[in-house]
Amino acid sequence: MSRGRLPWALLAVLVLAQICYPLTGGAPRAGLTVATVVLGWLLSVGHALLSRGTRSALALVAVATGGGFAIEALGVATGFPFGGYDYSGELGPKLAGVPLIIPLAWTWMAWPAWLTAVRLTGSRPGRIALAAVGLAAWDLFLDPQMVAEGYWRWRDATPTLPGLPGIPVSNYLGWLLFAVLLMTALRPLAGPAVDRADGRDVPMFALYLWTYASSVLAHAVFLRLPASALWGAAGMAVAAVPLAVTLLRARRDGVGRGAAAPAPRVDAPA
Repeated sequence: MSRGRLPWALLAVLVLAQICYPLTGGAPRAGLTVATVVLGWLLSVGHALLSRGTRSALALVAVATGGGFAIEALGVATGFPFGGYDYSGELGPKLAGVPLIIPLAWTWMAWPAWLTAVRLTGSRPGRIALAAVGLAAWDLFLDPQMVAEGYWRWRDATPTLPGLPGIPVSNYLGWLLFAVLLMTALRPLAGPAVDRADGRDVPMFALYLWTYASSVLAHAVFLRLPASALWGAAGMAVAAVPLAVTLLRARRDGVGRGAAAPAPRVDAPA
């Protein structure tokens, strides 16, 4: 299989696993959740490696996977910055109270969120802000879904967003705080290779848009979580809708049959 086709193949398997999620329950659903996160991690890290090289892939793992574990361990131990919470034992082995797949989830969505921001804006601060919002907004889908499954619980779930009981607002603010730190650290460590988006990134754009559209549908119809469908639809739309419009315009204008044109370059030291 060619290097260019591998991300598409992983994405296809990931999509199939996510389609199967509403059709399962209990232990099979928990196992499918773990498998999906692992697939997502392999997809994002593999794409970073194939498209940007070893430095960028290692930076992504260090910042998103390593940083994700550190912030989760801090959160479980102290309640900062998310609020007090505990993981159940359904998501596999734990270290310092954190299931080992949890940091992989941060990595899975951090990379497409970053590339989406690079595609949409040439401003360094703008990229950090948009990528952080693009990542943090995903939790408007994720946390209600996982709490409903019993994969973790909040010790004090107040105050909450309207329609999303059981999850404190501090959780979403904590996600946003860490997402800003993650995106701020990613570029200096990953190097100038991550300053541009191009046709190689179409699988990651497809992943981000699929995550958005499928999450809205799943929460609204299959998982019976209409409030999180609305909150997540509004939150991720900040990045997903401009991305979809930009790619459609590029396709209409004949830029690579849907592939992304290079974003404006920001000249800065590596």
